[in-house]
Amino acid sequence: KNKKDFVNMLFTSFFKTLVGQTVTVEMKNDLKIKGNIASVDQYLNMKLENIKVEEPEKYAHLVSVKNCFIRGSVIRYVHIPPEHVDKHMIQDATRREAAAEK
Repeated sequence: KNKKDFVNMLFTSFFKTLVGQTVTVEMKNDLKIKGNIASVDQYLNMKLENIKVEEPEKYAHLVSVKNCFIRGSVIRYVHIPPEHVDKHMIQDATRREAAAEK
């Protein structure tokens, strides 16, 4: 449980650093939405603004939607532009976790 809490906190903290950045969220139902992260909570629920649906012809009913809330449990992937990934922070956190397991 303690390790799970640490990992969840790490992901939450990481995604909070991306508030204001543009990402593409891919959901378990294959819907992909690109937008700016407005907020993220401890359950990894995300609020996106200025959204665009990746396949507007397939999801025509979402074309006019500008903002949305995505429940964390339905997210498959969050595609993040490489320039927004702090590799040093991730490597450091991984080293700390590995050291704690020894």
